[in-house]
Amino acid sequence: MNLQESSLIALDIAEKPITVGEMVVADYRKAEVFRKFGIDYCCGGKKPLDEICRQKKLNITEIQKELDALDQTPAPVDHDYQQWPLDTLADYIEERHHQYVAASIPVLDELTAKVARVHGERHPELVDIARHYREVAQELAMHMHKEERVLFPFIRKMQEAKRTGGPAPIPVFGSIANPIHMMEAEHESAGGAMEAIRTLSSDYTPPLDACTSYRVLFAKLQEFEQDLHQHVHLENNILFPKAIAMEQA
Repeated sequence: MNLQESSLIALDIAEKPITVGEMVVADYRKAEVFRKFGIDYCCGGKKPLDEICRQKKLNITEIQKELDALDQTPAPVDHDYQQWPLDTLADYIEERHHQYVAASIPVLDELTAKVARVHGERHPELVDIARHYREVAQELAMHMHKEERVLFPFIRKMQEAKRTGGPAPIPVFGSIANPIHMMEAEHESAGGAMEAIRTLSSDYTPPLDACTSYRVLFAKLQEFEQDLHQHVHLENNILFPKAIAMEQA
């Protein structure tokens, strides 16, 4: 092979369009965009996006816009949550963390089941990971429902009474400490299950033979755990103690 032929091959490799599978490996958040538009980024992930869009008659401009938005997403901004009114903090937890969990559960439902089914025989730990995840998902769904329907509305009523000087709301659960202790116990249970998942996955490290879906699953579970840590911190360490103190005052 002469120098000119080598240069042409190198140029061809450099100009070869990136595949959707490679895009997801580089940024696993893009898997959710592809999933939304019905694009197979695993078994069919060895094709570039424009080719897939032509075959499936998809609007590449619309898809690329969502992908570009992820690339431009800024890092989270630190907030002084300690200074926030309790109703503002409760609103933030619902809008940021509850909505994140609600959006993530269908994605993880699909991924855990798929990866365990395809790779579970060779990697049996995936079956246990799927089981622990289902426990977390079911518990968090009920947990958030109770917070949104019972606990958080009462906290908002207390904050409004303090703000306006009106009468304090009368709890139907004796003291706000009662449902809070239940929420804290459920936090501990969910945290324990996620810790088991972390151990089983070797700190979310996919094996060498892992496919794209396998890698996306571990990355998404790690993100899910990180969000849960922040979520629980805001409730256990800020919202709940302040709510108990407000009720006592």
